[in-house]
Parts: sequence; C-alpha cells; structure tokens
Amino acid sequence: MTPEKPYRPNVGIALFNTEGRVLIGHRFKGDGPEIILPGLDWQMPQGGVDEGENLRDAAMRELWEETSVVSAHYLGETDWLTYEFPPYDGPQTHRLAKFRGQRQKWFALRFTGKDDEIDPLTPRNGQPAEFDAWRWERLDRVADVVVPFRREVYLAVAREFAVFGN
Repeated sequence: MTPEKPYRPNVGIALFNTEGRVLIGHRFKGDGPEIILPGLDWQMPQGGVDEGENLRDAAMRELWEETSVVSAHYLGETDWLTYEFPPYDGPQTHRLAKFRGQRQKWFALRFTGKDDEIDPLTPRNGQPAEFDAWRWERLDRVADVVVPFRREVYLAVAREFAVFGN
C-alpha cells in the first residue's frame, strides 16, 4: 500500500429499524483488500459511488444491491470519513487494489418496511452477494464486530448517529 494511491469514494448506510437498531450483514468471504477475520465479519451496508452519482442515490442503490431494501427514508449524514486498507499482497488486478482505502459519507436511514423485505443472498444489479446473514444490532455495539481497520469509522458513525438509536 502506498500513500500515493487515492481513496475510493464510498457511501455507508446505517439503516435503523423502529426499535433504533441498525442492520448489519455477515460477510461470507474475504474480498481482496477488504479481508474479514473470524468473529469480526459483520458490517453495515456500504459501497462505491459511480462517477457523477448523487451520494444519496448511491446510498439507496447500495442498500438495495446488498439487502434488497427500498423502504427507507433519509435521517441524516456524516462528513467524509476515511480508513486505510490493510496491506494487500494479492492480485493487483483486484478492483480495490488501486486504492489506499475508502473515503466514506455515511447516511442514516429509517427502515419503513417489514423484515421479510431484507434479502442479502439474491444478487442484484450484476453484483454478487456479500452477506450470508443479517441481524439488527445496537449501533454502539457494531464497532466490536467489524474488522479492525474499520473500527474508528464505525465509532465515529455511532457517535454521530446516536440520536437515531436507543
């Protein structure tokens, strides 16, 4: 990893249910620079922003691609947050290998649907499934189940969005 590499523009989604818990997905595989570690393999939905894409639209697209959820409305957003990928010795052709990490804007959304709308296993938009399970979790506990290189961002998101949870 070299500091000369750019950050990948990215959006993250804290989807709150009516009890104030957020949706987290269990990553079922390592994905190049975004490795998972046993016990630290959960995360909130997130993904890249397409060139020229509106950030709120990107958040809704990523939420749908990763979970099938469309029943959500906007609550708020963070400023830009960044994290670095851990060292990566895999193929430099991997889609994330050209980046040093991610530059993210996080969106708080309220889920207005029913739990049976959530389906992380069906591929959508030509994107492979990233999660093999999901659950609702307290936002202040999510940083304890993510890979270490994302922990500080998750703590910042928990502070910023605490008003939307319980």
